[in-house]
Amino acid sequence: MTLIRIAKASWDGGLEKARKAYELIGPVPEKDSHKYAVLAEGQLPDMGFKNTKLSPKWVVFPQSEAMFTYTLDGTKENHHILQEVPAAPGARAVIGIRPYDAKAIQLTKMNFDNKDYKDPFWLRNYERCTFVGLAINAPSATDFSTSCGTGPFAEEGLDVLLVDAGEVYIAKVLTEKGKKFLDAAGFGEDAGADAAKTVEDLKAKAEAAITSKVSYNKIQGKTIMDLYDAPFWKDVLFGCINCGTCTYACPTCWCFDIQDEVKGTDGVRVRNWDSCMTALFTHHASGHNPREHEWERTRQRFMHKLKYFLDKYDAGLMCVGCGRCVEQCPANIDIRTVCNTMNAFEPGK
Repeated sequence: MTLIRIAKASWDGGLEKARKAYELIGPVPEKDSHKYAVLAEGQLPDMGFKNTKLSPKWVVFPQSEAMFTYTLDGTKENHHILQEVPAAPGARAVIGIRPYDAKAIQLTKMNFDNKDYKDPFWLRNYERCTFVGLAINAPSATDFSTSCGTGPFAEEGLDVLLVDAGEVYIAKVLTEKGKKFLDAAGFGEDAGADAAKTVEDLKAKAEAAITSKVSYNKIQGKTIMDLYDAPFWKDVLFGCINCGTCTYACPTCWCFDIQDEVKGTDGVRVRNWDSCMTALFTHHASGHNPREHEWERTRQRFMHKLKYFLDKYDAGLMCVGCGRCVEQCPANIDIRTVCNTMNAFEPGK
């Protein structure tokens, strides 16, 4: 394992060097919060941010992505034939991605990159990215990531993990892509003999600060129908208004819709984020909707996150404990409460 010392005084200059080889993406202020955005020339990431309302999943799974273009003009060559939109050129570096968001991308990768199906649009976005993570020294009260197979200093899905150690960042080099980025930025100074202990001490302190937990050790042992027909759903989900905030804020939601948009004779086929929380999501052409009521759609979301995914992949929950949905739900529905309720439920009692 290689640890690199990066003086904060040289951080900005290093990013400007890296910009010659990478498109930089990082956290920037937005009203009362932050968002991940492409950094314009001279713009630098705000590394003092706490969290973002939306995760950076859009770097691999854009909120709206043009897939194909076409023309309906019969006088033009290749009319009525879909033309794939070329992949964007060049490498990207996602600066300051939190460890739980990097883990979330790995969970969604199971859907977009597996033995049965490989989504070329998702994969080409993923492959051009280098993920430069930023450890969380002071987790929020809604952070329960250590219960979800990740944590404030987790490394899965990252190429570099940056640890804020006061006047310096200690960079843990995790992959060759990470090393290549640090070389491009001119960061190569050895962190010294005490760096590993500093990282471990900060990690232990951060993990100890997370007191919010969920339990799911019993969920996989219950049948789908036992949980599906459980009597607690209407009570737990009574206040849900199906606004969809949780699905858009969630870093592991992957539902999408594909639409054709035509203006004149020019057309484009676009993939957009969708939400299982909307009535239209399951509305049949016949007019029938198998999830007619709000609570049924909310049940679907939690069953997917906490049961269906768990059973299908045997890779833990489809949740990384970032706490975004807990903080942003206008009805105060808490996934931690739902998960613990499902785990404790005993059918027939």
